[in-house]
Amino acid sequence: MELLVNDLSIRGQFADVGSFRAAIVRLMVMRNVCRKFRFELFCHQNMAHAQVTGSLIMPQVIRFFSQPERSALMQWLTKYGPYWEDYREHDSDDYLECNEEVVTDSAIGEAAFRCLNAGNCQLVSIIPSDWDVSPLMVWLRGSTRGDLEVAVVNHVDIEILEATLRAEQPPIESWKQLEERCCALFTNLKFIASAFDSLVGHPFVPGASQHIIERLGVLDRFRDSFDESGKRTAEGNKLYQDHFTGDKAWFSDSSDAEKQEFRKELTFKHPEKVGESLFCTMHGKVKTPQIRIHFSSPIVA
Repeated sequence: MELLVNDLSIRGQFADVGSFRAAIVRLMVMRNVCRKFRFELFCHQNMAHAQVTGSLIMPQVIRFFSQPERSALMQWLTKYGPYWEDYREHDSDDYLECNEEVVTDSAIGEAAFRCLNAGNCQLVSIIPSDWDVSPLMVWLRGSTRGDLEVAVVNHVDIEILEATLRAEQPPIESWKQLEERCCALFTNLKFIASAFDSLVGHPFVPGASQHIIERLGVLDRFRDSFDESGKRTAEGNKLYQDHFTGDKAWFSDSSDAEKQEFRKELTFKHPEKVGESLFCTMHGKVKTPQIRIHFSSPIVA
């Protein structure tokens, strides 16, 4: 699960510095609850310049905070993050709407887009604001799949947030843990012994880890979406349309040039048949860092 601060919940609605400080203190408590359960609360760097009151922006307001409060907030927003835009999945041309307002380029839009694409992404909103209910119903308009609506969990209550996190599996903190989690979760997939070796030695990136899980989750479900005659079920057709077609498909085939130039690199030992190999040109794509998940095709029952 991923948690994003709703940047639209700070946009000039506060009457004075005191009311904003109380809201930020509450947000920092919620961030500490996330960290207590080893989850990060992702923010957007633009929040450091948010409109707080009708006439004051963030840098002007935090001058009235205590030094420890000011330091903790600004180090989070401007120095350490983590920032969800580093792992952004939706584009500026995706038309996302909530409460008759365009939420493209916001945390609401990003969370909705991830949820629509097999992710588990939730929001944390500052209160008081216009976003004090849960869930938030978000529309993605004009996609290749038509108009889609999704409910995004929006946390405004500290106790409910803590209960939610307590019930979640602990977040993955290393590539080794990622391998163990994937092998345990995705029983419809067969992993070669060296499947995760290319990640070893590289810094662990939680966002990339989550996206690997999401893509493997789709492959695992797709592998199980065929009827007795070997034809795709309704869910299989939906997964194919959602993730294997279009400009933003998660999965695609290597180009003819890549197949020729990297034939050796695209050939892997068969996970079950000794002495045999598989030419795996189909792959899933993960950004930041660039990672490819190669798998055999065609996928059949």
